[in-house]
Amino acid sequence: MSAQDQMRAMLDELMGTSRNGDTTKYKVKFDDPRVCKSFLLACCPHDILSSTRMDLGECPKIHDLALRADYEWATKKKDYYYDIDAMEHLQSFIADCDRKTEMAKRRLKETQEELSEEANQKAEKIHQLGEKLGENMAKAETMGAEGEVEESLKLMEEVEELKKNKSLAEQDYRNSMPASSYQQQKLRVCEVCSAYLGIHDNDRRLADHFGGKLHLGFITIREKLEELKTRVAERRNLREKEREEQKVKREKEDEPRKSKSASPVRRRSRSTSKRSRSRSRSRRKSRSRSQSRDRNRRRRSHSSSRNRRRSRSGDRRSHKRSRHSRSRSRSRGSRSRRSRSRRSRSRRSRSRSRSRSRRHRRRSRSRSRRSRSRSRSRRHRHRSRSEPRRSRSAERKRDSRSKSRDSYHS
Repeated sequence: MSAQDQMRAMLDELMGTSRNGDTTKYKVKFDDPRVCKSFLLACCPHDILSSTRMDLGECPKIHDLALRADYEWATKKKDYYYDIDAMEHLQSFIADCDRKTEMAKRRLKETQEELSEEANQKAEKIHQLGEKLGENMAKAETMGAEGEVEESLKLMEEVEELKKNKSLAEQDYRNSMPASSYQQQKLRVCEVCSAYLGIHDNDRRLADHFGGKLHLGFITIREKLEELKTRVAERRNLREKEREEQKVKREKEDEPRKSKSASPVRRRSRSTSKRSRSRSRSRRKSRSRSQSRDRNRRRRSHSSSRNRRRSRSGDRRSHKRSRHSRSRSRSRGSRSRRSRSRRSRSRRSRSRSRSRSRRHRRRSRSRSRRSRSRSRSRRHRHRSRSEPRRSRSAERKRDSRSKSRDSYHS
């Protein structure tokens, strides 16, 4: 990449896509789904782990520094919630890395010989001291390059102490194991980048690993993931607080409405009590009427049954009393039904008789009309036949009169 291209990239990163005033040059905007959202937040693993042992290649989505600048300007006015997409992307990537580390640990357990508990504890202590030593050496080098000489010297002093402690731990480890087993390489998997580390690795090799691009890249990815998680959690808490405040406001607004609506409810309850009283009175009246009707019917049925009992013999009376007592309840309903059916039949017969009388009248009227029309037609035919005969007889009379006049004159 030439110096001119680097300057262009820096200007795009600072000023965005419209740095030259030409807004039509870039057809893609930062809110396009083809743009990488984790790149806009500077946490895409494809860029962070490029040119390392775990290089993922080019990202399938668009990476452009000008679009990142546009996004940074737009986030000052509006929140696009791209941090959620980036968090999901990083979570999936780190979950895959953790699976790989677990698989590597299982392989080491299968291949390496099992040691005693004391030997394992001493080996873990050596690994921990080596990790701290390498991290401090890498930090001291970076601080020295940045110009922070005093802090880098302090870290180097800590490094010297860690070296002494590590050498003592290695001696203890040698004494606890036979020479044949000590010469074998005892490996361990790095929890951050899943790389293999050994007990016999020197300080320079540990410093290169912990200060290398792969290890630091994984540290930045994990730190960015934690940052995004905290940001999303804070946003959710703010939303919950806003919802609770809105609920409280709504409840306060609804309290006067409920108090107003309570008074008409009482009025309605009074009106409903009055209605219920009137309904109960009407029901009592209707029940008293129905009871009086039932009593009259019972009296009538009793009188008829007494007359029948007197006319019949004593044995039949005793036998039929039981029947009448059982059939009283049935006869009441049947009699009411029979009376209703008789009334309906009488009504039907009356309506039928009326309809028949109407039909008879209509038929008589139509017959009289037909007879009149027939008589008229007959008269008309008789007249039409008699008119030519009269005309012929009149002509004959005229001829005879004219002849008689002629003879008289002659």
